[in-house]
Amino acid sequence: MPPKKAAGSKGGKGAKGDESSDKGKEKKGGTAVKVRHILCEKQGKCLEALEKLKSGQKFPEVAAAYSEDKARSGGDLGWMTRGSMVGPFQDAAFALPVSTVNSPVYTDPPIKTKFGYHIIMVEGKK
Repeated sequence: MPPKKAAGSKGGKGAKGDESSDKGKEKKGGTAVKVRHILCEKQGKCLEALEKLKSGQKFPEVAAAYSEDKARSGGDLGWMTRGSMVGPFQDAAFALPVSTVNSPVYTDPPIKTKFGYHIIMVEGKK
């Protein structure tokens, strides 16, 4: 709180400073993300799914058709905490902005982990 008071005392521009520092905190200091993904063992299949997303198909539809894991129902993994995901997946998930299934912001190219290739999108952060 004290940094906000200091920024606020500088005048009208302080509010913008607060906003950007909050966004920075969310990215770096967030502890959980509500994440969806599409997991494919083969890169080719994952790239095919990526093309479907680029052509305008909704994320859950593409996940149901292409994903090879237990989260096939729309790719929803729910809320996942920092430390519960494999490194590259976690890094990508916390770096992505929050988006919606109708207008997703996802990893392109797919992220490779020991499980295969992931297309990741984030629906919430806390």
